Amino acid sequence: MKLPLLILLGLFGIVLSVELTFEVQDKGSECFYQDLTKGESSTIEFQVVTGGHYDIDMTLKSPKDEVLFQAVQKQYDSHTFNAGMEGTYSACFSNEFSTFSHKLVYVDWQVNNEEPLPGMEANPTAMTQMETSAQSVHENLNTIIDYQTHHRLRESQGRKRAEIINDRVMVWSIGETVAILVVSVGQVWIVKSFFDERRPI
Repeated sequence: MKLPLLILLGLFGIVLSVELTFEVQDKGSECFYQDLTKGESSTIEFQVVTGGHYDIDMTLKSPKDEVLFQAVQKQYDSHTFNAGMEGTYSACFSNEFSTFSHKLVYVDWQVNNEEPLPGMEANPTAMTQMETSAQSVHENLNTIIDYQTHHRLRESQGRKRAEIINDRVMVWSIGETVAILVVSVGQVWIVKSFFDERRPI
């Protein structure tokens, strides 16, 4: 009973990754915090899924409130850094420049480089063909997971844009229909008024 639990904890301990999709209100901001040790590698990636012109401000700060990375009105971006000190790092997403539109943002914050597969740590000899294949399959699966995430985001963006275009087409069609009805009734009324006029004797 303890062995599966240890294996499960080991799998979760390989890479600490946080993936979130959240909404930032207009004139608002959202911040996220991550504790890092000195020298620890970290990668933060974000993408605006829906809202406005698909842009947002992002600021990454150190525990001493120093700006490590800043993106201004970007649709997507990523930044990899090594923690210069131990403490709590913050990533803030700001939509304060937008007056009306809310933004739906996806963020992926990965901490630590991925450790080698079990049994392959600090292997002084050359890897066997089986170990090389296992390592290759493992890396390809991680790449596939990343591609799937990005494709889901793009699909969500495309669906939202299609819904917006559909709404605009619907409104335009209704407007055209009303305009045609108004013009038709007006023409009938004008033609009818010609025959209703009576000339004085």
